[in-house]
Amino acid sequence: MIEKITSKNFGEVLLLIREYQEFYTMKNIDDEKNRNYFSQFIGDNENGVLHVLIYEGKAIGFSTIYKGFSSTRAETVAILNDLYVQTQYRGKGFGKKLIEHAAKKAKSLGYAQLQWLTAENNKTAQLLYDDMGALKSSWFLYAKET
Repeated sequence: MIEKITSKNFGEVLLLIREYQEFYTMKNIDDEKNRNYFSQFIGDNENGVLHVLIYEGKAIGFSTIYKGFSSTRAETVAILNDLYVQTQYRGKGFGKKLIEHAAKKAKSLGYAQLQWLTAENNKTAQLLYDDMGALKSSWFLYAKET
């Protein structure tokens, strides 16, 4: 079952967010910073929505969709900024369920497209995305600290 984050299930997703950051080897993970940042997505928010995947009564994954803008398309798009399933539950279709749910949510919000990035070395995720018929972009992501 996939649920929107509320104040009741927020704590469960915070643990998953920490695991997600550890998976991507983020340094200096700050639980209070996470709590403050992700609390903006509790309930309805025009900037984004956070969902948690519950399996057998346990939170095992989550997704975050942010509102984005595409100048090339001249449309509002949804950005699947975060997608995470705990390691022991991978390969069982849970990631696919989260993506399908995110696509339906994006459509219901009026977004023209669902876009996302993944790490170049995350071959497991890439196999899932390719299997789902998602198209790879020819764009490169650059980032510069400000």
